[in-house]
Amino acid sequence: MQFRTSMILSAALLCAPAAMAQTQTSPAPAEPAPAAPAQSGTTGAGTAAATVSDAEITQFATAALAVAKVRQDAAVPDADKNAKMVEAITASGLPPARFNEIAQAMQADTALNKKIQDAAAAQQPAAATPK
Repeated sequence: MQFRTSMILSAALLCAPAAMAQTQTSPAPAEPAPAAPAQSGTTGAGTAAATVSDAEITQFATAALAVAKVRQDAAVPDADKNAKMVEAITASGLPPARFNEIAQAMQADTALNKKIQDAAAAQQPAAATPK
């Protein structure tokens, strides 16, 4: 089950930045996005990781699982998947930009990654565990 959860989260995270790229162009006129935020000192992934709350971890895990379901849903046309993924992220309570920040932070922070995987595993149905 841990491997399955990791694979779902990985798949969700691989597609999420592409989904969010479309949503970040209009709501972010206040601050320009640097080309490599993980390299800058105060806006990098390390800072985001240090400030991710337990509630955000749960929200992120919920959103990542929902994004994975949308991505795997053959009934949803590819042209509509980005919008559906954004809806799934927003429904979790996280703004899309914050979802992306946490996604970047978890790639650099193994402890944060583990917390998110544990939160996602806790949300998986117990019946899905093969024996």
